[in-house]
Amino acid sequence: MDKATTTTAATEKISGSTLKAIIGGSVGNLVEWYDWYAYSAFALYFSAAFFPAGNPTAQLLNTAGIFALGFLMRPIGGWIFGRIADKVGRKQSMTLSVLLMSLGSLLIAFTPTYQSIGILAPVLLLLARLLQGLSVGGEYGVSATYLSEMASKNRRGFYSSFQYVTLIGGQLIALGIQLILQKLLLSEEQLQAWGWRIPFVIGALLSVVALYLRKNLRETHAFETTKKEAEKRKGTIKALLQHPRAVLTVVGLTLGGTLAFYTYTTYMQKFLVNTVHLTKGQSTLISFVSLLIFALLQPAFGALSDRIGRRPLLIGFGVLGTLFTIPLLTLLSHTDNAWTAFFLLLCALVIVSGYTSINAVVKAELFPAGVRALGVGLPYALTVAIFGGTAEYIALWLKDWGHESLFYWYITGCIFCSLLVYVFMKDTRSTSKLNEDN
Repeated sequence: MDKATTTTAATEKISGSTLKAIIGGSVGNLVEWYDWYAYSAFALYFSAAFFPAGNPTAQLLNTAGIFALGFLMRPIGGWIFGRIADKVGRKQSMTLSVLLMSLGSLLIAFTPTYQSIGILAPVLLLLARLLQGLSVGGEYGVSATYLSEMASKNRRGFYSSFQYVTLIGGQLIALGIQLILQKLLLSEEQLQAWGWRIPFVIGALLSVVALYLRKNLRETHAFETTKKEAEKRKGTIKALLQHPRAVLTVVGLTLGGTLAFYTYTTYMQKFLVNTVHLTKGQSTLISFVSLLIFALLQPAFGALSDRIGRRPLLIGFGVLGTLFTIPLLTLLSHTDNAWTAFFLLLCALVIVSGYTSINAVVKAELFPAGVRALGVGLPYALTVAIFGGTAEYIALWLKDWGHESLFYWYITGCIFCSLLVYVFMKDTRSTSKLNEDN
């Protein structure tokens, strides 16, 4: 009886401290992703400020091109910050990444327009986006590792799902600020002229809050136990390559999920304006409400994975994504009703939740603590840079070329490739390397 009581009390104590750490880590993650998504949310307004006047689709193509180039820095960020996290600590790595994100936001906020400084304007925009790409490339792997390591064994799916809650939450804040500016504070002309700078100033200020929160986080037990390992063996590419199957699994399971995610979140706002021909206000509102529901779904799917395993959810996403991506996007492109567009987008996001809710914990469960942050961050960032970061650009390029429907097939093919990985991989809940940390 005494032993059971002691065990229960210890479990409750651990749960309380774990919850505090999860909240602290998640809020910092939310601020970082707000800064990242503010670029995409306000691209409809600032694209004309950084490039010569002309075709609006061409301006968006240029902006999307810089968006894609920012993604190319993510693998470098995944390597740098993953190495720091595995060698120095998860907390220190997350603190540095948020400082870098703040610098990128400030640079975008105060860069003069193309009409004022010419070609230097898009160059500075590119520099800012590269800094943000470096930051967010490190953020994903380290925060995924931190949240997974802080969670209790039977609640890892639930707690780690909050990474995507806050990731989506960052986009929701960006869209929420856009709605407030659109509906209450500024005219269309004011937003186009200077109002788009406001969210980037807000992002820089929020980064100061995130910095404070992260300085007060505690380090994970898993990292503390690896301090006994030789420093030269921790967080290195050589050590990571000792786990080739895990690395390839991360690439395969990310491929279809990241492309679908960025299509239905980041690119969808532009798709609703350019293809569905809704107004910018309607597009923002539909994106906001659907993403809010999407965020609320993540913990439910994560908790479900704690009960039935990770693999069934991934296979569900793979099967449904392969079967319904083309019909959903085709119907969406032909509708002229905002409610129909909202329903179709929500259906797509429910399907994608089978991937987004658990992909962080699945990756963390594949690697030992000494290379976990690097293992989660680097192969993921490479895959996202190639497929997620180019989603907007490829979609807009195919539209400009007159073959937008080919993009739907492209997404379907990538999801099917990931489905093959889901079918043949083991369920990481039962083979988790996180169980070896104690």
